[in-house]
Amino acid sequence: MPVSDSDLTTPLLLMAMPQVQDPFFHRSVVLLLHHEPEGSFGFIVNRPTGIRISEILKGMEVGWQGHEDAVAFFGGPVQPQRGTVLFTPGALATNGEEETTTEVLPGVALTQHIGDLSRLAEAPPDQFRLLLGYAGWGEGQLIEEILRNDWLVAPVRSDLVFAPDPETVWDEALRSVGVDPATLPSWTHQGGDDEPAN
Repeated sequence: MPVSDSDLTTPLLLMAMPQVQDPFFHRSVVLLLHHEPEGSFGFIVNRPTGIRISEILKGMEVGWQGHEDAVAFFGGPVQPQRGTVLFTPGALATNGEEETTTEVLPGVALTQHIGDLSRLAEAPPDQFRLLLGYAGWGEGQLIEEILRNDWLVAPVRSDLVFAPDPETVWDEALRSVGVDPATLPSWTHQGGDDEPAN
């Protein structure tokens, strides 16, 4: 169990424990990409919104050539109007322009560039996530929540980031560190000082 900032080496996964009843984070799995004493950020990867990608992109005058029913995912409550794309590295051919994508872990690249989104939308790779917003923590907040047992930390797995059935991601992430979800207690949380303030 990490107990200090130096123990959290990103990227990694955070799984919300059952006592976290905040609707933003209940049963969430977060891909944590950055952590330092001053703050942390990442993206929830198992929360589809029900909002079709085609509808979002239509307002941006970007055509969507992927599956008609493909939906955006809720990445977190911070800046929900901001989009981030996670996709398979190599899905964008280099064109000699300034690099606008980052491979955040093996098998997962990230971009927030509208030009990249337009090109990906023309021929979406099989592994593609449009995330709205992100999850952020202030100075010392994430360590405090981990010590409070609000989060379980796990090594990152790209297959969980792009899992075809997001409903299974929380259970599978827990099992990846030897935790049977059925053994975890159920919690009825009424709010108060123990509620995460992300």
